[in-house]
Amino acid sequence: MRITLVAVAFIAVSTSAAPANEPPIQGPADAACREQARAQVFTAPNPNRLSLWDLGSQIWHTCMASYHAGGPNPGRQEQRF
Repeated sequence: MRITLVAVAFIAVSTSAAPANEPPIQGPADAACREQARAQVFTAPNPNRLSLWDLGSQIWHTCMASYHAGGPNPGRQEQRF
């Protein structure tokens, strides 16, 4: 009984502490980039031997830069009178 209780407590603490390390999601681009970083962190090349946290952050920053590269309205053309 005690082992089961300890196991449940350990799982509850370990799963609740993970989101506390990350700021709240700010939008759909942020959510998509977080998912991409989580999916690629173990398979992405890591020649600089970064920690998993730093590698995931690098993947996230690259993804967010690609979202913001086109600007807020990439297809819009400025019209002046």
